[in-house]
Amino acid sequence: MGGYATVTLKVSLYLRILSYLRPYLGVFALAVMATSIFAALDAFSLALLIPFLRTLFAGSDDGVSVGADGPDDALLDRLLDGTLGRFVDVTAPRDEAIQGIILFLLAVFLLKNLFDYARIYVVAWIEQSVTRDLRCEVYDHLVELDLVFFGRTRVGQIISRLTHDVEQLRTLVTKELAKILASAFELVAALSLMVLISWQLTLASIIVLPGVFAIWGPLLGRVRRGDRRVLDLAGEVNSHLQETLSGIRLVKASAAESHERRRFHRLTWAYFKAFVRTERFRTLANPVTEMVGALGTVVILWYGTRLVFGGSGLSPENFLGFLALSMKLYAPVKYLGKLPAIIQPGIVAAERAFEFLDAPVEIRDSPNARPFPGVGQEIVYDDVSFGYRPGEPVLSEVSFRAAAGTVTALVGPSGVGKTTLVDLMGRFYEASKGRILVDGIDLREFSIRSLRERFGIVSQDTILFHDTVWANIAYGLDEDFPEEEIERAARAARAHDFISQLPEGYQTVVGERGMQLSGGQRQRIAIARAILRDPSILILDEATSALDSESERLVQGAMEQLLAGRTTFVIAHRLSTVQRAHQILVMDKGRIVQRGTHEELLDEGGVYGHLHDLQFQPDEVPSPTPVVVT
Repeated sequence: MGGYATVTLKVSLYLRILSYLRPYLGVFALAVMATSIFAALDAFSLALLIPFLRTLFAGSDDGVSVGADGPDDALLDRLLDGTLGRFVDVTAPRDEAIQGIILFLLAVFLLKNLFDYARIYVVAWIEQSVTRDLRCEVYDHLVELDLVFFGRTRVGQIISRLTHDVEQLRTLVTKELAKILASAFELVAALSLMVLISWQLTLASIIVLPGVFAIWGPLLGRVRRGDRRVLDLAGEVNSHLQETLSGIRLVKASAAESHERRRFHRLTWAYFKAFVRTERFRTLANPVTEMVGALGTVVILWYGTRLVFGGSGLSPENFLGFLALSMKLYAPVKYLGKLPAIIQPGIVAAERAFEFLDAPVEIRDSPNARPFPGVGQEIVYDDVSFGYRPGEPVLSEVSFRAAAGTVTALVGPSGVGKTTLVDLMGRFYEASKGRILVDGIDLREFSIRSLRERFGIVSQDTILFHDTVWANIAYGLDEDFPEEEIERAARAARAHDFISQLPEGYQTVVGERGMQLSGGQRQRIAIARAILRDPSILILDEATSALDSESERLVQGAMEQLLAGRTTFVIAHRLSTVQRAHQILVMDKGRIVQRGTHEELLDEGGVYGHLHDLQFQPDEVPSPTPVVVT
């Protein structure tokens, strides 16, 4: 049963791979037709050597017949009479007949190459179409996956499967499939003409062919495992590159160049060893199939000469034509013999790409999901628990209320679940227990898109894309969004003045991750983006903690516009930024251990009092830059 299941899975995989050709079956049919005609003309051009040799070695200048007179050549004679005989008078004097045959052969070569060009071009068009479709399908699914997936999958692996693996799969679906069909047609065309010349010699020549296809059985398992190892290591190399380049500032600041070089060299050395080990088995295909082909040629030479000189009716020119066709026969046979090893990288790449395509989207809309109208009265966390992995809770039985239009601050040591708590509100993750209610309605009854459209997030690590200032502010909105609205949002965020001084104003490209701007400028663009979205729920995640005093002052001024009338959650380590919040939730080990205003919590002591004592010396009078409460 195990073997049957394996075969079933393989067949299912192959059918799924070929399904990407379905939208292009009409065009693919043209490629198949062009390939078949090319293969037929290619074999026929070699068969034309027979009348050429007969005419060339005729005993006199008198004309000769197209074919021989033996009964074995009757079918071949009719084929040549119906083609060459229609355009060339082979009964003419020898020089005239040879000239006609050469011109006809030239015309066949021209026609053959026209069809060759057509098939190559059509296959290339299909290749790129399939590549585009497959890459878009994988990408479209990736952006729909939940944050849990991205938390357990390295970015380099994702990039590797979206680029290198898709490229391998594209080669398998189109390029190698086209070669398979071309080889099959060439094989059939050559065998057909060989049978017309001598069926006995044809049988002798194909005795060795089964050996080609039997060679690779024991080696395929090793090649398959090796190809998966190679592709996995390629993803690890990509991951290392992505991590190092993203953190190049830390690498430089830590003088860790040698450390990173050693890590990268170890990865590339492992990739090298895995690749070479796999190729050691794959490259056996060429010499082994070459030897099988040589053995077949020896059989043809030995048996063919016996037929020529044994009075069997096989003429020398027919034997030479057969020999030329057999050379054409063994080329596709050699390719088909190596095929199992050639397609293994594509098969493994397909499995890896389909792993991403089959990754489930765990957070979906309910069947009757309604649009999210915003917060009218309050947000309620009702006994909410969550863990990224079973048995390892991050939040435990969290309950609180946040009235509409108020500011709720979340404070506590790092790693206690503050960011996770607000991520549940955006349904980036799904609570494993309890409910989150907005105006008495479970959050899961709202559509995810409408909910997140009413969210605004400003974090310490501001995300800007390698695009214009305009595009970054209007990110996620319609491309024809009114420019005056974008400028109004920028003015409210205290960003318009510095944007106007940029080389191209709002059309200035900010560079990767916005690195051409200062930290304060990036934050104000992020605030302008949030203002433009007019969110009902606003999340400020350490939004000013990495800024200098001047930048923080400007950003705090911009936040006055942003907070007005919105239900806001502020995640902060610096208590000076949350002293005027309507309520402060103190978290520890995934639970809310204290709640109240700044003054109430100071009087109570506990975790909040301890954090306050750590941040402010007894003789210090803090100069807070508080979140503005309206």
